Amino acid sequence: MTTPSDLPLADIQALQPLAEQLADAAREATLARFRSPALAVETKGDLSPVTAADRASEAVMRTLLATHCPDHGILGEEEGGSGLDREFVWVLDPIDGTRSFVTGSPLWGTLIALCWKGRPVLGVIDAPAAGERWIGCAGRPTTHNGQPCRTRAVAGLEQAFVFTSSPDLFTDADRPGFDALSARVAERRFSADCFAYGMLSAGWIDLVLDPGMQPYDYMALVPVVEGAGGVISDRSGAPLSMTGDGWVVAAGDAALHAQALAVLTGR
Repeated sequence: MTTPSDLPLADIQALQPLAEQLADAAREATLARFRSPALAVETKGDLSPVTAADRASEAVMRTLLATHCPDHGILGEEEGGSGLDREFVWVLDPIDGTRSFVTGSPLWGTLIALCWKGRPVLGVIDAPAAGERWIGCAGRPTTHNGQPCRTRAVAGLEQAFVFTSSPDLFTDADRPGFDALSARVAERRFSADCFAYGMLSAGWIDLVLDPGMQPYDYMALVPVVEGAGGVISDRSGAPLSMTGDGWVVAAGDAALHAQALAVLTGR
């Protein structure tokens, strides 16, 4: 993705400490409720689960944003959006992987993105239960727990390790492409949610793909993956945006990304 000449780099980088403060506050709110036998699980209209931890996490982040940057817009999974036409918009997923959260798996996370004119320029993948955090910020290398990290390159799909949240997410129309890709790769694994994109950015795996995603599921991933040297797009190869097709395909390098897109789309 090219960098606009008018990108306010200093302003974006100055907001990184606030993004980390949001992640710290969300971490406290979620860990206090993780693996609690008293935690009630509700079902939303889209049949996805939600808990008091999701709501508390988003609420505390919204409170901080209202205090520190009240002129910015916000889109959150639980409370919706406001000011989405503003120059800066924060996109929040208080618990990405609520199903993992409620079943005691540690591979859930909080996703925080800052978008400038619709472009994700600052992203945090925070995995509280695992004690790991990835931060991507325009003009800076991605870090994993404070240390720079990089994706890795493999010779091709046959050497690639691929993750997807669940094979159940693929529609009948998507399934042939997914099956064709699965037949080519070295290994496939499931149920890591946003943690898989952190693993990709750290150079431990090579490819992550997920259909049916919403902006709060993927906007934070873009600066993290790209700042580590990876490539991330929708299934057509277009940059991810607020109005994408719901597909996310991320790879360690451009060559592997192109191979994956070709197989998924049957080109």
